[in-house]
This record gives sequence, C-alpha cells and structure tokens, in this order.
Amino acid sequence: MNILKSIFVTMYMMSAMLIMVFAAWSLWKTGDYLSWGGVLLVTAPFMMLLGWLMISTSIARTSERFPVLNGLGVLGVALASWGYFQGGSANAPILALIGWGGFLIYAYWYSSFGREPSQQLKVGQKLPEFKTKNTQGDVVSSALLTDKPAIWMFYRGAWCPLCMAQIKELVEQYKELQAMGVRVALVAPQPHQNTIGLAKKFGVEFDFLTDEGNQAARILGIANPQGLPMGMQMLGYDSETVLPTVIITDTNGIILWAHETDNYRVRPEPDVFLTVLRENQLAAAV
Repeated sequence: MNILKSIFVTMYMMSAMLIMVFAAWSLWKTGDYLSWGGVLLVTAPFMMLLGWLMISTSIARTSERFPVLNGLGVLGVALASWGYFQGGSANAPILALIGWGGFLIYAYWYSSFGREPSQQLKVGQKLPEFKTKNTQGDVVSSALLTDKPAIWMFYRGAWCPLCMAQIKELVEQYKELQAMGVRVALVAPQPHQNTIGLAKKFGVEFDFLTDEGNQAARILGIANPQGLPMGMQMLGYDSETVLPTVIITDTNGIILWAHETDNYRVRPEPDVFLTVLRENQLAAAV
C-alpha cells in the first residue's frame, strides 16, 4: 500500500501543477474565465498552500481534511461544467474533475497512515533502548539521554516542511525548555550531513540525531516502509522513513506521553508538551 502512496503523491503533485499551468494558459488564450477559472479554482489554492509550506516553514499543521479547499473544489468543478454548457471547452470540466479527484484521494487516503498505536510506546513503560548518531559522529544510546525529562521528536527528515516547522516551534521555546531542564532530542532517518546542517541552522542545544538505517524507528514500532515520496531518493533519503511521533519521558526514561498521529498534517501544538511536563511535576512553571 505504501508504495502506491509513494507513487501517487509525486504523480498527483506533478499533475496538479501541469493542470494549473495549462488552465492559466487556456484562460489567457481563450478568455473563457468561467470554464478555465473553475479549473484554476480546483488546483491553484492547494498548489499555493503547498508552495507556502515549502517556502515559509512556519506552518506545522493543517486541518485534517481541508474543508475550505474541498468547497473550492466543488465550486471549481461546477463552474467548469457550467462553462462547458455555455459553449466552453469540454476539457475544462474533465480536468477539473481530475484535479478535484486527485485532491480528495490526497486528503482522505494519502494523508492518513492507518497506523496502530505502537506496543513499544505505552504510557508507564520504559522507553526501549536504541542507538543514534549525534552531530559529532558518535553513536549514542538513548539510555544516556534520559538523565532528565526529555521530549523525543521523530521526524521524517529535512525534506518535510511540516516537520521543519514543528522543529522551529520547539526552537522558539528553547529558553523556556532550557530553564525547565528539559532535553529535546530530534531524530530522523536522513543523511547525516542533513542532521548536522539543521543543528547549525537552528543553533540551539538540542540533541540533533540521525537514525541510521531507521533502526531506532523499527525498535519503537514507528517505521514507515516505502513512506518516502517517489523521487526523494535522489536526495539521498532511504525509501523507508518514520511515522511522525512525539514522546515525553521522565528522568528514569519512563514514557509519560506519546503522540502517534494518524495524519502527517495533524500534529500537537508545542504548548501541549509543556503542559504534560508540568502536570507530571517534571518542570517548574516559568
């Protein structure tokens, strides 16, 4: 199933972009604002949102099913169809339906993992030991990083804009987390140079760690085989990635809280982490 998703998301993004460009060109050439404007209404809003996510890295989450974009899709298909019945191009409603259909598949099928809660991440049990590589190139056991309350964030890699935005949110809370004595460990199965680059970019005393071979994710039951969008392998990433997961542990490595999202676009707010720590009296309120 994952291999189909990997292929679909790449093909959908490319197709939606091509449909949008073709619709804009057709509108300019024919002046048929009704038909081709409808096609643009189906494809352009999502492409613009995607572009903004890639450029800004400031949006860490979206709504689960994009109700506004869904509404625009329905309206776009209706306008393109109306335009056809008014003498417009027959291609417009067809392309509008293709664009909207692809979006629905993306929003309702691709975005959801269908994951089951990991049996390794039950609240109250000890975090299983695993090994990662730090920015100095040393292999570090997770057991050595549980000497203080810790937030463990497993993210897909530097290629994922929502992951980068989520890390950015934590960085913005760096001083508060530091004052609380909380360790933040950021773990990804990506080329090690990417991990080093992120550590330099953000410049905070978080533990930026590389999960080589996705071994840690496998131990924790959060590996995502064939989860990488097709084509990203050319950037050095493995096809197997990790399901976005956040874990909070106490000073003994006991799991206090775990968030295993079933939709990669739906992620917890950073204030939730602080609330969990305070409720467990692991950090002083500041």
